[in-house]
Amino acid sequence: MDILLNDSLINDIDLMIFDKDGTLMDLYIYWSNMIRFRAELIQKKLDLTEEQKNKLIFEMGVDEINHRLRPEGPVGIKKREIVTKAAADYLSSIGYKNSIKTCVDSFKKVDDMSINRFDEIIKPIDGLYELIKKIKDKNCKIAIATTDKTDRAKLAIKFLKIDHAVDMVLGADNVSNAKPDPDMINRICKHLNIPKSNTAMIGDAITDVKMGTNAKIKTSIGVTTGITPKHKLLEITNNVVDSIKDIKII
Repeated sequence: MDILLNDSLINDIDLMIFDKDGTLMDLYIYWSNMIRFRAELIQKKLDLTEEQKNKLIFEMGVDEINHRLRPEGPVGIKKREIVTKAAADYLSSIGYKNSIKTCVDSFKKVDDMSINRFDEIIKPIDGLYELIKKIKDKNCKIAIATTDKTDRAKLAIKFLKIDHAVDMVLGADNVSNAKPDPDMINRICKHLNIPKSNTAMIGDAITDVKMGTNAKIKTSIGVTTGITPKHKLLEITNNVVDSIKDIKII
C-alpha cells in the first residue's frame, strides 16, 4: 500500500500502527472526563474541597481553564502508573499521606463506571471510518499502540465499531517500556509478522513519533488533532498532517 502525505509519497506500507487518543478519537473529551470522574470520586472519599479537587485534576494533567491537556502530561502521554503517582503526590502534599491505594481503587472504579458512559466521552476524529476502510481495502494490517490499558483500549475500539478491522491492540500495561521506547512497535511487528521497513506509526504526541523513530520503522507520521503543536512535531519528522483525514491511500 502507498500513502500520500501532502506532496510526499511513501511506498510499500503493510502495517499502520495508530495511537488511540488524539489520533483516532478526541483527546480532550475523553481524558478530561476520565480525570474529572477520578477526581470527583477521590474528593468524596477524602472530603476534599472544590479547590483541592480542581488542583488534583490539574496535577493529573488536565487544564480545565484553557480546555486542553497539559503538554507535559502526565495524562494522555505517560502510562497510568505515572498519572496515579501524580495524584498521590499532590494528595500527600496537602496532608493525605499514603493515598496510592485510594487513587488506584478510584481509578479502577471509574474504569468500570465509565464503560456505561462511552457515548459521553468517546468521539471519533473526522475521517476515521473512511481511512480505516481504505486501509483494509488494500489488505494492510492495522494496530493500536496506546498508553491506555490494553483492555480499556479494546473496549474503546469496539465502541468506535472498528474492532473488526484492527489486527492488534497493545497498551502500555503489556510492555516493559512504554512510549517513546520501541517496545510496543517491536512487539506488534513481531506478532503480526510485518517487517519494520514496511511499517508506519501515526500519532499526535512527540512520544508517538519518537517511538517510531526509535524503532527504526519506515515512517512516523504526526497529526495535530491532539496534544502537540505542528512546529514541535516537525522537529522530529517531516511527515506531519493536520488530521488522519489528510492521509491519502493510493
